[in-house]
Amino acid sequence: MNDMTDAPARGESTYQLSGFLPYQLSIASNAVSSLIAERYRKRFGLKITEWRVMAVLGDAGQRGGRLTQRDLTEATLMDKVAVNRACKVLEDRGLIARAANEQDGRSHLLELTPDGQAIHGEVMPIAKATERELLEGLDPAEEAALRTMLERVRERAASLSGATRR
Repeated sequence: MNDMTDAPARGESTYQLSGFLPYQLSIASNAVSSLIAERYRKRFGLKITEWRVMAVLGDAGQRGGRLTQRDLTEATLMDKVAVNRACKVLEDRGLIARAANEQDGRSHLLELTPDGQAIHGEVMPIAKATERELLEGLDPAEEAALRTMLERVRERAASLSGATRR
């Protein structure tokens, strides 16, 4: 039963989208991202894609690094057009800055500006507090198991698609 058209395992019937793992992961991801974004959209005027770009750039900046848009696309697993739009909005707002990439003249290195760092410093605590609220119903072992399982599923998906570990 290796053929993808075979009936699902474990007694599941076909055409039950609600029980389809990729659908469940997508819906859960969207619900969590929307919740977090809702909590600071009005305050900071950031969309989910912009928030993700800022979060990744903030993490890189804390390690002393700058990233290209390609790096951001790989780190966020977002479409390159979405990353490009988010970067343009953030740059227009003065939250990120571009610098020439001396190692690759076709790309730029991006980093948070001081204003971007200030917003990142306010947004991250809100995001972490929301994460704590989401995980309140789980004991520490369940939380650890959830994180481990999600990582294993992500790694397996990357392996099956031939992608490298991100």
